[in-house]
Amino acid sequence: MAETGSAAGAAESLIERLFAAGAHYGFSRTRRHPSALPYLFGSKQGVDIFDLEKTSALLAEAKEFLREIGSRGGEALFVGTKEEVRELVRSRAEALGAPYAVNRWIGGMLTNFSEIRKRLAYLATLRDQHASGELERKYTKKEHLLLSREMEKLSFNFGGIAQMERLPSALVVVDPRHDALAVREARDMQISVVAIMGSDCDSALIAKPVFLNDAHRASVSLALDELVAGYQGGRAAAREAKEESAHG
Repeated sequence: MAETGSAAGAAESLIERLFAAGAHYGFSRTRRHPSALPYLFGSKQGVDIFDLEKTSALLAEAKEFLREIGSRGGEALFVGTKEEVRELVRSRAEALGAPYAVNRWIGGMLTNFSEIRKRLAYLATLRDQHASGELERKYTKKEHLLLSREMEKLSFNFGGIAQMERLPSALVVVDPRHDALAVREARDMQISVVAIMGSDCDSALIAKPVFLNDAHRASVSLALDELVAGYQGGRAAAREAKEESAHG
């Protein structure tokens, strides 16, 4: 009974935090995607209102899914190229040491990963040569300038996945409508997608949808923190299991 009460209290606390963050606001009814309807409480002055009990349940389910991904050593790729969320996504991914795409989604990032890896290897070479001073010694000023610009462009497009050596086990996407290409590529590669999404989004291609206000920084920040906590917990459990196994 105590565990049940504790779980109920945690759920209630999450609902309260979601409400305080404005997570209950969707878009206007005219923008509503039909797949969002089961997660709505109703509408107010033409604006859809999410049922935060359902949102909290979706968030808990997505959090547990990412915990499982982390516990088995899987990697999550964080995606959010919409201007108002990109820094939120970047900061969480960098704190985790996880790959991310926040400037733009380059077509083929998943479906043509073998070619993307070649670009990443080239970027690594340019960075090494720049750090060692080889670019300045080996090339003319004009060639050095051109290579430096190429390095900047590659860093802008691929810097967030520079250390990604294999396809991710899952994508965590903020606003899958905005980053529809990333979602389609993940589906083509049979990679599960966890998505923080508003009432204008289609959940058909999403393994773990989390319907809430995806246009408000506080709401997105709260959801990201919950998902990151799940993923971190799984990775920590995997490390502990590995250490225990090593010590016999």
